[in-house]
Amino acid sequence: METPSRQPEVLWAQRSEKIYLTISLPDAKDVELKTEPKGLFTFSAVAHGEPFSFTLELFDSILPKGSKTKTKLGLRNIICSIQKEKKGWWKRLLKSEEKHPYIKVDWNKWCDEDEESEASGDSDDDVDGAIDGDESDNDDGMLYLPDLEKLRGK
Repeated sequence: METPSRQPEVLWAQRSEKIYLTISLPDAKDVELKTEPKGLFTFSAVAHGEPFSFTLELFDSILPKGSKTKTKLGLRNIICSIQKEKKGWWKRLLKSEEKHPYIKVDWNKWCDEDEESEASGDSDDDVDGAIDGDESDNDDGMLYLPDLEKLRGK
């Protein structure tokens, strides 16, 4: 009997021209991604000896060929940037309105229509700079806290 595959957590965000999918799967091996113009996105990988896979029927058509879909494999995440066929905002990620517990909004990458022009331009540095979910600001993870003794007047 074949072991059923599990579904990794998927975070998504969008811009008017692309969709970002971040697949949370540490130590993924044998990663296979397939995108089809009608909006079908298929993923499979093996992590810790277990198969993981899913297929998403995206809300609208995409441009799967060439550099239109970029993928970055990290130690903890697989990050995909998928070019939309038509520029515009999707009201949801998938064609169906069915809820999927493993799909969540990526609030770190999320951008509303009115914020898009101020956001990081139209480059793919979101994909290039977002490896391993490392979001530190190059300060060795130190959080600034004011000196409480000085604030108390001591």
